[in-house]
Amino acid sequence: MAEQEPTAEQLAAIAAENLDDESVVTYKAPAQKSLQEIEELDKDDESLRKYKEVLLGNCKKIADPNVPNVQVTRLTLVCATSPQALVLDLTGDLENFKKNPFVLKEGVEYKIKINFKVNKEIVSGLKYNQLTSRKGVRIDKSQYMVGSYGPRDAEYEFLTPQEEAPKGILARGNYLIKSQFTDDDKHDHLSWEWQLTIKKEWKD
Repeated sequence: MAEQEPTAEQLAAIAAENLDDESVVTYKAPAQKSLQEIEELDKDDESLRKYKEVLLGNCKKIADPNVPNVQVTRLTLVCATSPQALVLDLTGDLENFKKNPFVLKEGVEYKIKINFKVNKEIVSGLKYNQLTSRKGVRIDKSQYMVGSYGPRDAEYEFLTPQEEAPKGILARGNYLIKSQFTDDDKHDHLSWEWQLTIKKEWKD
């Protein structure tokens, strides 16, 4: 039996329902300080100096000037029932993600995990923005506060709250998702698009 595609009116109704739930984040960014300025603050206070060492790690090494301060490396759909890993390698060709969609079984619970690196300076107010559309109609818009991070060798990872994939015959089909990793200063660290297909079963 062929899947029934939703009408434009049904998509508009879904979009209106989701957009009513959007919350506006009001947040004032603190003044940006370099690592050197932070290290100079209260440098005679031994306990504060040790605390900053723990917080910032070893910042004495000289970072490669050609490497961006923030590198987003992977996006993973974390789903306990998935038969295979659902991972986007964000260090390669981003165009491929629009041609090779993730398949997600309707109604399953999942989280989005993003791995990223901070290489040189503290970055304030990282945010993950996600815009979901279907057949050109915006269905959902989400913004997740990731936080502020200092440079270190190891990657950081951020997990969104748990969500449930839509279900029902009208929910099945292809979705285009536009993702962006930005910060308080509105630096676009990475923007990419990817496809998600909701199916009745993982493989059908």
